[in-house]
Amino acid sequence: MKSMVWCTFVLLALALGGCGYHVAGRSQALPQTIHVIAVPALENKTTSYRIEQKLTSATVHEFLAKTPYKVVSDPEAGDAVLRGKVVSLEAVPLLFDTKTGRATTMLVTMRCEVTLTQTATQKVLYHADDFLFRSEYEISTDVATFFEEQDPALDRLAQDFATRLVAAVTENY
Repeated sequence: MKSMVWCTFVLLALALGGCGYHVAGRSQALPQTIHVIAVPALENKTTSYRIEQKLTSATVHEFLAKTPYKVVSDPEAGDAVLRGKVVSLEAVPLLFDTKTGRATTMLVTMRCEVTLTQTATQKVLYHADDFLFRSEYEISTDVATFFEEQDPALDRLAQDFATRLVAAVTENY
């Protein structure tokens, strides 16, 4: 009988003493009054051609796929506006093929400025002067063509970036 009481006590203590962790993408830190988020095209302050279009498109897709919010491009039509600027983009070879000497894996580092502002109150809900995105990508072509518009690596980068950005904005990391 004592062991049953002890087990019940331990299970109750574990259930009530939650650690506060949660699965990413499952909580909403934004006000309940926000239903529509405006995502105008990100600004591109780099020399990479049309990267802002890929990042904006991926971010809109991520909001639609992973959140309950409606997304529009017109800042006047949203309950909140997400503005962003790609400040720098750098890709450096990380791994090389020993036979050819060509890079096989790139380390991509992108720095952005991101702000989510509530339209009605102009209250800043999320802001990051230095939103840093860093990831590794295998490449099958040479380094010079890594950021070409049709390169699948750029699509993967945009999707990975959007996943991190939407999680950061909605969960206020």
